Order: sequence, then C-alpha cells, then structure tokens
Amino acid sequence: MPELPEVETVRRGLEQKLNNFIIKKVEVCRDSTIAFPKNKEEFIKGLLNSLIYKWDRRGKYLIAQLKEVQNESDQFPLENFQNNGFLVVHLRMTGYFKFINNSTPPCKHTRIRFFDKNNIELRYIDVRSFGQMWWINKDQSLNKIIKGLGSLGPEPFSKEFDANYLKKVISKRTKSIKAILLDQTIVAGIGNIYADESLYSAGISPFREARTIKKNELMKLKESIITVLKKSIGSGGTTFSDFRDLEGENGNFGLQTNVYRRNGKECRKCGNLIERQKITGRSTHWCPRCQK
Repeated sequence: MPELPEVETVRRGLEQKLNNFIIKKVEVCRDSTIAFPKNKEEFIKGLLNSLIYKWDRRGKYLIAQLKEVQNESDQFPLENFQNNGFLVVHLRMTGYFKFINNSTPPCKHTRIRFFDKNNIELRYIDVRSFGQMWWINKDQSLNKIIKGLGSLGPEPFSKEFDANYLKKVISKRTKSIKAILLDQTIVAGIGNIYADESLYSAGISPFREARTIKKNELMKLKESIITVLKKSIGSGGTTFSDFRDLEGENGNFGLQTNVYRRNGKECRKCGNLIERQKITGRSTHWCPRCQK
C-alpha cells in the first residue's frame, strides 16, 4: 500500500501538472470506486465545472480543494471563486493517477477519468480496485463522512509529533512498538516499509513493548522517522508492487532500504543476517544485533 512518501509524491505531481485544470467531463468506469455520494450521477454533477485549486495530503489521503467556475473568462484571482467542496482520494494498495495529454482508450483497470475542455485527461487506475473517492459538498464535514480521516493521529512532520507525545500515548501500551507505528490513530501515514526502516535507524527492536521504550529512545525514533520519510520523498517513494507516480515512474527508495525485504541478506552495519517475522499479520524485517 502506498504510504506517506508515495502519497506525498503523488500530491506534488498532481499540484505541478494540474495547473488550472477545470473538470468538464467525468467518466466513471467502476461505480464501486465512488465512496460518496453513493449516487454516481451526483458525484459527477458535483465535480463538473470545478477547478482543482489546491492539493493537500492528510496521512494517506489526497484532498483536492475545489473552486466552482461558471465563466472561464472571469479574470479575478482564483481564490475569489466560490468553494465547491473537496475531492478526496485514498489510493489503497494499487491505485495511481496518470496524466494524459492525448487521450487514448482506457485500459481494463481504469476506474475514473477526468477531462478538461481540451480533452486532457487525469486517469485513475487501480488493479485491485480497493481505492476510493469522495466528493464532499462545501456544507459537509470531511471528518464526519470519512471516518478514517477524522480519526487520524498527528502528521510525522507536525509540531505535535514529538518525544513527549509518543511517551504519553505509549506509556501504558503492551503492544509492540511496530504495531504502535502502524496505528494510524497514533501517527498518520506510516505503514510497513517505513515502520521497519525507522526502527532499524533508531536501533529499536520492533518486538519491544511500547511502554518499555525510554524517552531518549523515543527522541531518536522520532528523528529517524522524519529522516527516513524525507529521504524516501526525495527518492519519489518506494516501489515494491504497483506504485507509480504521475509520469508512470517507479519510486527509487526501494533500492536504499536497510531491512525491508532484505531478509537473509547481510545487515549494512554489522554484517549479521536480516530476519523476517510477522507482527500483527504484517511481515517485519529487522537486524537482531543492531536493534535491541
């Protein structure tokens, strides 16, 4: 599943490519991709004549701010256009966008197509079809309609996410620290890859009970999380499955991982073999010598 760096890579690509993109046509190729409104005609109607004004990210969700454009000849600043709600996207396991200048017939995994007046297309493709989209009216609450969005913990790059916060939320937890990092209500956007890599960088065993981790270790873990995430964003994310950016390119961070999917290979620090074992149903990779 795309994690924070992959979703951030997509967000930046969308913001760069969709300059003054006004939705003039929407084609829904798979109804189940639309999570809200349930009526696909209402989803389509709500998005028509919407300028995709700005892209944000919250955890693993992409959030497009929409502006209503009735007359494209209007010259006043874009921020003065009336708000037309939000288009929210969750890529899940295999969803990705493709920007197409010269429209071509859609592949069998195409789920939703957006076109502007020049027939330039933003195409959403999803092999396993777990991804979802929401059009949220300006008078409705994102957090109430999308329950997962409303329950997210702080962003790793936010001021709220620090050693004091971590100590507070894990002080009585008997769960493993790996399970804690995967809990989106505690910290938003971290998944399997970056939990493994951050714990390796911090020298903390993924099996440690969260409550046993000291504050100085949590400070190191917080810094490791930020460093690993920033490094991956700079590499365009990680591609071990179906992740693609807007240009159809793979992320390169997978070439730099220290433990993830390196089981049986030598640790880059100590030479010991990387091991793999499941924690809460997720494959976990670690170095028994470097992580205590």
